[in-house]
Amino acid sequence: MIHSTTGLVHICSALLAMLFGAVVLLGKKGTITHKRIGYGYVGAMGVLNLTAFLIYDLFGHFGPFHGAALVSSGSILVGMVPVLFRNRIDNWLSYHYHFMSWSVVGLYAAFWSETLTRTVPMQAFWPVVVLATLATTAAGGWLIRKHRNRFIQPAKPTRMKRASHPV
Repeated sequence: MIHSTTGLVHICSALLAMLFGAVVLLGKKGTITHKRIGYGYVGAMGVLNLTAFLIYDLFGHFGPFHGAALVSSGSILVGMVPVLFRNRIDNWLSYHYHFMSWSVVGLYAAFWSETLTRTVPMQAFWPVVVLATLATTAAGGWLIRKHRNRFIQPAKPTRMKRASHPV
């Protein structure tokens, strides 16, 4: 199944991104571990998306699944810009949480599609791929919504202390 060094790098970066993405998605947010593993996820996704384009350029094997690399790259970019400019973007954490979480869900949906492409007979291919993608997206959406309020706390109004006036 692996036909080139580029393909091997593509698969390895995908597996690494899946591991990092799951740890970040399911783990505690805002910690130094979250940040380090999160940057590992972004790096692995960068390599994954780059190799998707290289596979097309080198071998002409660019199909609809690799076209999703454009969407994936955009999701990562839009998810990271708020972090890098958090002092300038209102509600930056919400943008970061949603775009990065959906990036991980998209990665898992792509995994099922790619795996089923190689294992399911072609006559059952599209129904199985659509079902797997919908199931992955539904489960991911449920997790994202379920945990949203836990990770994105609304800004608490600050209480002004009363100045003590000497009488």
